[in-house]
Amino acid sequence: MGKAWAQMAGWGIENARAGWQPRIMDYNKDKVDEMVLALLFLTLHGGGRAWKGHDWDALGRLHEKGLIHDPVSKAKSVALTEQGEKLCEELFRKHFCDAS
Repeated sequence: MGKAWAQMAGWGIENARAGWQPRIMDYNKDKVDEMVLALLFLTLHGGGRAWKGHDWDALGRLHEKGLIHDPVSKAKSVALTEQGEKLCEELFRKHFCDAS
């Protein structure tokens, strides 16, 4: 997948357009992926689909990890795998809900 996927998918944080981001920063990709997966829970709707308005590189990594189906399509949403659907709710509750 790698470079070919990024070219098909568009621009992500790692492939920022010249002038938009002066340099590529080092960051913890696993943490970003965890947050993106948690945020997919906000737009989760029928059939285990969520709006895919997130960083393309992160969506690509989630696909490689088996948490979402291939996000490269004309659809505005992405299908989560059974594991991804369960984990997105767990992560959302962990990071964004009060423990009460």
